Amino acid sequence: MALTDIRIRNEKAGPKNRKVSDGGGLHLLITPAGGKLWRLKYRFAGKEKQLSIGAYPEVSLGEARERRHEAKKLLAAGKDPSREKQRDKLQLLAGSEMSFSVISEEYCDKRKRDG
Repeated sequence: MALTDIRIRNEKAGPKNRKVSDGGGLHLLITPAGGKLWRLKYRFAGKEKQLSIGAYPEVSLGEARERRHEAKKLLAAGKDPSREKQRDKLQLLAGSEMSFSVISEEYCDKRKRDG
């Protein structure tokens, strides 16, 4: 049975982690601390894997379903969604202004001016 926003809000934490399924491998993991985390279970190259989508309510039900759809498209193209997510994150960090080389150059310049 597909989830609804009302059902998600009414789900309470228990003594153990609990999964509430939405279908297509998407489920909401409810932790004992009360966290509600979106996860997508899928198979790639014969192995079962899990993709973290985000926390509810920051990631809404509709957005979680959209991300599931995008991950399924990647799988159909023969790509691992977890690997693609890691690759995107690394590219974002590499293009960031806060890379080690930029920070070390700023530090050295500041030390030269101060000294």
